[in-house]
Amino acid sequence: MADVQATNKAVKLMALYKQPADPAKFDEVYFGTHIPQTKLLPGLRRLEIARVTGAPRGEPAYYLVASLYFDNATAMSEALASDESRQANRSLRDLGAEMEFVFANVEELQG
Repeated sequence: MADVQATNKAVKLMALYKQPADPAKFDEVYFGTHIPQTKLLPGLRRLEIARVTGAPRGEPAYYLVASLYFDNATAMSEALASDESRQANRSLRDLGAEMEFVFANVEELQG
């Protein structure tokens, strides 16, 4: 997890889900099985789901973006190594979902 600096700052994992072959089936498994399992991750502070609605040019490559927030990199590492994480990932693997993951340090800026 070298991409997230070892600080006490909040961090997040972003899961970028590519366009599924069968959006209805994806939504059924994702929201019916995967999300309830994800909510059980130890140390999870916040979960956001964003449905991608478009792109500046052409069709968007992504269908959904999920952001999972943790107090720090240690808490995120522990959550990702947990049985709850393995169980949640299994539901998507069985579905054949294509996704990419990125880690980020969180900085909240006032607008």
